[in-house]
Amino acid sequence: MKTFSMIDVGKKRQVNQDYVHVNINPIGALPNLFVVADGMGGHKAGDFASRYTVEVIEQSITKSKKDNVEDILREAVTTANDKLIEAAGQDIKLEGMGTTLVAATIMNRMLYFVNIGDSRLYLINKEIRQLSRDHSLVEEMVRLGGIKEEEARDHPNKNIITRAVGVHEEAKADFYEQVLQNGDVILMCTDGLSNMVEDEAILGVVKSARDVVEAVENLVQRANENGGRDNIGVVIAQPFADEVRI
Repeated sequence: MKTFSMIDVGKKRQVNQDYVHVNINPIGALPNLFVVADGMGGHKAGDFASRYTVEVIEQSITKSKKDNVEDILREAVTTANDKLIEAAGQDIKLEGMGTTLVAATIMNRMLYFVNIGDSRLYLINKEIRQLSRDHSLVEEMVRLGGIKEEEARDHPNKNIITRAVGVHEEAKADFYEQVLQNGDVILMCTDGLSNMVEDEAILGVVKSARDVVEAVENLVQRANENGGRDNIGVVIAQPFADEVRI
């Protein structure tokens, strides 16, 4: 497996509220762990929310007594949600904080992941497919037929999310599983990338890169060239790197 990750503050923000984590070694019952989080809140609250959530996710998975992947990931999300709410209640500067979350593991040619919010997980091979579903107001409007998909990208309410870790007493995460094929590339990112670079352009950058490092660096560069309006967090994993190149 080959993997690389990167966060960048972007061109407009002063504080980086994105946080990414990659561990290709066993953690608890999981063989590896990839996490992307995009914090929200005041000057430091979003920064704290994303970092602390990922730390709690790691701790929960390490200590978990469960042996089912979905149970392990859902338990970690619940624990992180509870801890974030508790932390916000103890410090007024952290009040109202929250974070999006995508947490994934690769096991026996299977991809398992949970997501809350509008950070995304894509599967890239000959084409690009968004496997996660955005929990956002605009995405709900698209699903209900209120607006067309092409209108969603530049909608003024694009950044309003309907689910996040640390906001409600219950964190409703979606769980997914996907069979992986030779040549698959997994891309996880915050909306600082997906709002700045269209899916087909992301595909082109990844396919033309010599390796995962160049792919991630070029995606961050492209997002900044297109305006860099938000922090940018990117993780790329190439599960079968020894068998097939990007």
